[in-house]
Amino acid sequence: MLTLQRAKELNDSVVTEEHLRIHALNVMAAMGAMADHFGEDREHWEAVGYLHDYDYQQYPEEHLQHTKEPLLAAGVPEEDVRAILSHGYDICTDVKPETNMEKSLYAVDELTGIIQAYARMRPEGIHNIKVSSFMKKFKDKRFAAKCDRALIRKGCEMLGMEVRDAAAICIRGMEDHAVEIGLNGEQ
Repeated sequence: MLTLQRAKELNDSVVTEEHLRIHALNVMAAMGAMADHFGEDREHWEAVGYLHDYDYQQYPEEHLQHTKEPLLAAGVPEEDVRAILSHGYDICTDVKPETNMEKSLYAVDELTGIIQAYARMRPEGIHNIKVSSFMKKFKDKRFAAKCDRALIRKGCEMLGMEVRDAAAICIRGMEDHAVEIGLNGEQ
């Protein structure tokens, strides 16, 4: 099973851009909270979340096309590589999310971007975010416009969840890592 330490070693060996490192941490935190929600292994899900954009910095135009072989060669279990590939379903891969881990990764990848953008504009950062307030930002297509809301909705539908419920879980998970991901606000 992929450990968080191993995921960080692998990812940090190829990802040097700060915004991509922060994104990896955001997704890691959200995936840990989703694991808790589903009664799964938190560290394992965090590890997959942290490693999910392994090839993005080097191959942004060929994202996930340079992931499978290097990760398998590095000893990452096939099911974890499959989960990573599935977050690009219908975008850059044909690997359909099937497990709760895969569906969660598919949904939270973009969702964390909107949460991060909202938290950064608040003096208190990610702390005390009301889901109802977040949902107003989510519905505003001009806010964090690059985050694909249709993809988030599709991922949540796969999970049988409302966006607001997935967002509440992710916010809670990201709040636990507020200092590490730079969302502690003006504390």
